Amino acid sequence: MFRWIPYALVRITLFFVAGILLGVYQPTFFSQQHSMVVGLIFTLTYFLGYFFWGGKTLSTTSGVLGLTVVLFFGYAHVLLRNDFRQADSFVNFKKSVNAYVAVIRSVPEEKVNSWKVEAEIISVRTNGWQPTRGKLLLYVSKKVGEPHWNYGDQILIKGSPQELKSPANPGEFNFKRFLSFKNIYHQHFIKEGEVAFLASTEKKGFVYYSQQARKWAAQTLNQYIHGAQQQAIAQALVLGVTDGIDNDLLSAYSASGALHVLSVSGLHVGIIYALLLFLLKPLKRFSWSRWLVAIVSLLCLWTFAFVTGLSPSVLRAVTMFSFVAAARPFGVRTNIYNTLAASAFVLLLYNPYLIMSVGFQLSYLAVLGIVYIQRPLYHLWEIENRVGDWVWQITCVSVAAQLTTFALGLLYFHQFPVYFLISNLFVIPLSTVVLISGIVLLAVSGLTFLASVIGKITWGLIWALNKIVFVVEDLPLSIINNIYFTTLQCWVLMGILTGIVFLFQFRNIQWLYFSAACAIWFTVLQWVHFMKEVNQRQFAVYQINQRMACEFIDRGQSYFRCDTALRNDNERIRFHIRPNRLMHGVAALHDSIPFQQSIGNGTATVWHGQTIVHLQATGVLPTRLEADCLVISHQSLFIPKADASHWKIKQLVADGSNSTYYLNQLRMFASRYHIPFYSTAESGAFVLKF
Repeated sequence: MFRWIPYALVRITLFFVAGILLGVYQPTFFSQQHSMVVGLIFTLTYFLGYFFWGGKTLSTTSGVLGLTVVLFFGYAHVLLRNDFRQADSFVNFKKSVNAYVAVIRSVPEEKVNSWKVEAEIISVRTNGWQPTRGKLLLYVSKKVGEPHWNYGDQILIKGSPQELKSPANPGEFNFKRFLSFKNIYHQHFIKEGEVAFLASTEKKGFVYYSQQARKWAAQTLNQYIHGAQQQAIAQALVLGVTDGIDNDLLSAYSASGALHVLSVSGLHVGIIYALLLFLLKPLKRFSWSRWLVAIVSLLCLWTFAFVTGLSPSVLRAVTMFSFVAAARPFGVRTNIYNTLAASAFVLLLYNPYLIMSVGFQLSYLAVLGIVYIQRPLYHLWEIENRVGDWVWQITCVSVAAQLTTFALGLLYFHQFPVYFLISNLFVIPLSTVVLISGIVLLAVSGLTFLASVIGKITWGLIWALNKIVFVVEDLPLSIINNIYFTTLQCWVLMGILTGIVFLFQFRNIQWLYFSAACAIWFTVLQWVHFMKEVNQRQFAVYQINQRMACEFIDRGQSYFRCDTALRNDNERIRFHIRPNRLMHGVAALHDSIPFQQSIGNGTATVWHGQTIVHLQATGVLPTRLEADCLVISHQSLFIPKADASHWKIKQLVADGSNSTYYLNQLRMFASRYHIPFYSTAESGAFVLKF
């Protein structure tokens, strides 16, 4: 029978998380003042009841009251950390801004055409200078040159930041919402002559020196490890820096189920912690050794976090294992679930929006799966052979972690690596050795000859690691792709898996009924999705800046048309167009559109009773033009000579390939002839459903 009493910190953390989620999804449910008042009332009731009637008499009631206080505390904590509710925040600044001063808060990250930097506004100029605060993303054009800015440096920027926009295309990743969890609501694209360096940071604190240590570590790894791909993997495994990994390599790791090793997480920190315990094992015979081991482990773990630049993923993993290390001296009675819950509580106390981080969710679910499932699974098969036992251990770890993160993986990545068990047999040991050799390389970097030898060994290990990943990717059916999943389906699938695990754990038939009920619910959700989204027809004009893209989707069949530049840009197609295809179950792509006819400067399509005319180049138009939808791309309608007095157009659509000036002219043209006008640049993708 399950006993809930020993898991006190688990209960507290769960209610704290519930309060945070309520604040994230229902921020207007209670005002900040009301939540604090209600929380205070429950707190006073709790202590008064405990004082007058005693803890034993009201154990259940006082427990419920106490956990309710925690829930309201979590709710209020989210509201207090939201910049929208702070009067001095830039997000609430309504005046026109001519220039502003910002402080650098991250290491510049290289993109295709720019450098991305996170900064914090400290003052703005309107009629005069006035203080404010707010985070934003800066995209510095490569024509300006590489920004050699350090953490805390002040820069002067001309112009005003732009507010982040909501997704422009169906199903597109909500970058605005993602950044809102970091309290970032603005961005600014900086060209030549729009930025100037003001001053270096005066107070060089802990974070500044950590960023400098990370920069030194990256330069050291690049110095002794040759090859762009090898350098990128080395920085990813040792420092958690994934900027330099090209798309082909990233795709290979994803397809082989080894993507998890490319970001410093609980796996990497757990390896370091296990290595420390192994090295300090000779001290075990001394009675005082457990405290020494704990102190040394904490120092080493936080030194590692310092060298990696205190990135969020590293801080999360190091905090988690710090609680594990600190709990060990207290003996075997320490509950690992309470320890994990305590680390999560502290992290969420520091930043409640971490609960919305994919890395946070996957890390804790993976660790929970390994702790709860790995050992019972391992005991199902006793292998006397040492090599076989080692293979079985890694297999059990992989299965346990995959089982608990399976649903989230489908939700966020829309794919499942079929051969993850095979790849992890090689990837986990090799990545472990690469991580250790990389740390040793940094430690001996002052000894040039020794560092060169270790650098060559590390290069060879990474080469072998990449080779294995590419081989697994090339295996037939290596990945099940294009899986569409909703958040509700994710929860239901997690319910199915939880019921199955608990069925074997508690041997109770009720868990089988629970899983069966969830499976039926999941099937109904899939059927509803098929009828509403997959078994439908639509015509979509996508919004992509300076590009033309439109698509006919017919019950899983896609007929796609775009300009040449976009056709060769797989990244933009993946980000802007693929989500809509996933949502509508597109299984077949067609470059040619058989039901479309050329009309000189464009195309005409009669599809299921709708006439769609698409103009893509300037040309002579007929005096009479009839269409349910007229799409304009690349300024193709020459407005001065166009006469729409005899046109019968039900909808005029302009896509993102048109300039802002042209859109204004086209809007006036449509207004003159009373034609409904739609601009994807302003309103997002145009979708016509049949």
